[in-house]
Amino acid sequence: MPSKENVKDRSWRPELTEMSAGTPTESVGQILPLTSPADRLPRPVSRTVCRPGTRYGRLALGDSNMSVKPDFWIRQMATDAGMIEPFEEGQVSRGSISYGVSSYGYDFRLGTTFKVPAEANDRLLDPKNPAANRFADLEAPHYDIPPRTYVLGQSLEYFRIPRDILTICTGKSTYARCGVVVNVTPFEPEWEGFATLSISNTGPSPVRLYGGEGIAQLIFLEAAAVCETSYGDRKGKYQAQQRIVVSRVSS
Repeated sequence: MPSKENVKDRSWRPELTEMSAGTPTESVGQILPLTSPADRLPRPVSRTVCRPGTRYGRLALGDSNMSVKPDFWIRQMATDAGMIEPFEEGQVSRGSISYGVSSYGYDFRLGTTFKVPAEANDRLLDPKNPAANRFADLEAPHYDIPPRTYVLGQSLEYFRIPRDILTICTGKSTYARCGVVVNVTPFEPEWEGFATLSISNTGPSPVRLYGGEGIAQLIFLEAAAVCETSYGDRKGKYQAQQRIVVSRVSS
């Protein structure tokens, strides 16, 4: 176990520990020969406490593994590198749909601007060339999304993703329990901007969406190696977007 001094100065790294005398913990993905039927039984899992170890908080489980970034790393990157602005370093939940830093993610907020699709009709909506008049712009503190339709929203936060990081996004369980699905593609390495969100109401009743409150959670994955070409390098079509952007196809 680490000393109090090592934990305090963030120099301690959790290492692979022993399950019992003479039996070292096996690394993830290691294939071992089966020597008896007993070897087919599930093996106990060694658990280690996540502590800051290096600049990026990587655990000593082998540098070839992709790692999920913890709360202290998210705070450091938001504070020192402007990864998330505005940034909430805690978890705000009283009286609102929660947002802010969680153990291994960041719950970001919905902004107050929306693009509302035109009323349903037989006109085709072409993702390669969506007509601008198919959406109405709305600025409001909340929006009541009708049943079985969708709306485009925007994150309140502006993101700057590091070159060795990829994010995945999941909707908030509070909205999921109301039939609301939030669809956001991964934030790619060196992408930056306000995120455009596709928010669908799959249920039979209208659901209220609250601006300034939590809408989805980001999980940050650190790659085993830095990519050769980032989203910023190839000047992606949604780079540095400042407003809700409908679908585009590169020319």
